[in-house]
Formats: sequence, structure tokens, C-alpha cells
Amino acid sequence: QAQLEESGGGLVQAGDSLRLSCAASGNIFRSYEMGWFRQAPGKEREFVAAITWSGGNTYYAADVKGRFTISRDNAKNTIYLQMNSLKPEDTAVYYCAADQYPRGLGPGDFGTWGQGTQVTVSS
Repeated sequence: QAQLEESGGGLVQAGDSLRLSCAASGNIFRSYEMGWFRQAPGKEREFVAAITWSGGNTYYAADVKGRFTISRDNAKNTIYLQMNSLKPEDTAVYYCAADQYPRGLGPGDFGTWGQGTQVTVSS
């Protein structure tokens, strides 16, 4: 089973950019659909973005579309989340997730998770 490790979180100001990375172990990464989710204090974990195993299709939550970009480098077993024009409401723990056959884009549709990386956006 793939293991995932996120990095790149931090404290930034509104309007700044950050790039999150998620490194996956195991050669099964290349056939997995990958996603980013986030969870703010007191809120449920929510979908942010996802990418198919080939990288040919990407999906975004409405409130990040146009600001965030998900990508993957299968040669490096790594996916990325480029986050631009960050807002205070983007503050959350961001999680990388993987599944070979996700049936949807909800947290319950992905079976493998990283430990998360904190992103804090100050106003």
C-alpha cells in the first residue's frame, strides 16, 4: 500500500502563494488517482482538488478553482498543489490522499492518507 508524506505548508499572508508537495512510496503510485483535501478547525474534511493517474484530468472545488493547480510528476512519485492568491479562509490542515479506484471526490472515496501539513493564511 502506498504511503504519503506532505510538505510545504507554512504561515503566509493573504495574497501570497504556497506549493504543497506529496511524496508517495511504492511503484503503485503511478496507477493511483490522487487528491488534496483540507480540514479547518471545527469543520469537516473537504475536497480541494484531484488528478487522474495519467494527469489528463483534474478536478477542483468551486472555491479554489482558478487559484489552485494540482499536478503530478509520476517519475518522482510526487503530486503538487500550487496555491495562489491565498485567503484567510484557506487556513486548514491539507491532506494528500490516494486511491486506485475512487468512486467519487469525497474523503470517504480515498483509502490512503498522509499525515497532513498546516497552511495558515493571515489577513
